[in-house]
Amino acid sequence: MDKLAKEKTVLLFLAKGFEVYEAASFVDVIGWTEEVDMPKIHIKTVGMHPQIKAHWNMTVIPDMQIDEVNVNDFDALAIPGGFEPSGFYEDGYDERLVKLIRDFHAQEKPIASICVAALLVANAGLLTGKSATTYDLSDGHRLDQLRDFGAKPSNQALVFTDGIITSVGPSTALDVAFLLVEILSNKKNVEKLKHAMRFVVR
Repeated sequence: MDKLAKEKTVLLFLAKGFEVYEAASFVDVIGWTEEVDMPKIHIKTVGMHPQIKAHWNMTVIPDMQIDEVNVNDFDALAIPGGFEPSGFYEDGYDERLVKLIRDFHAQEKPIASICVAALLVANAGLLTGKSATTYDLSDGHRLDQLRDFGAKPSNQALVFTDGIITSVGPSTALDVAFLLVEILSNKKNVEKLKHAMRFVVR
């Protein structure tokens, strides 16, 4: 490994009612970069509350509050989806997050969203006229919302367009996390990660 290779840091935004598995996929995959021979990628959590309750009642204390974030300190933004009854969109459509998402994109830093987190990115105006996807069940209700934001809904499970990852749901969470690592590093290092984590690498 190139000892001079720059380490990276991902900012993981956690809204109220976030989906635990989707958040954990980012944390675990990125965490494993500490265990293999590759430039390390670190992760910091951020929220809008001192404590954040996930949809299924797990409570997380974020590393920092959104007003403390300096985008220059981070290399990518990751956003798991969540559930409306638990307040996900109250945080997700907050103007502070809108600004944060736009600031990352303005600096051409990748944004990785899973499931309905795509709607948060679309709400910030970054998917207008672009191919994207989101949760595709419930009679396509969320896809309709994505379209209302100006995006072009795709039938693919994962879409990467203009530095933004969108996907259809929890089943894609690991794929999104691995793709984010590939963007920040390279495919060879993702293969190292998958091998260390005992995934089958084809």
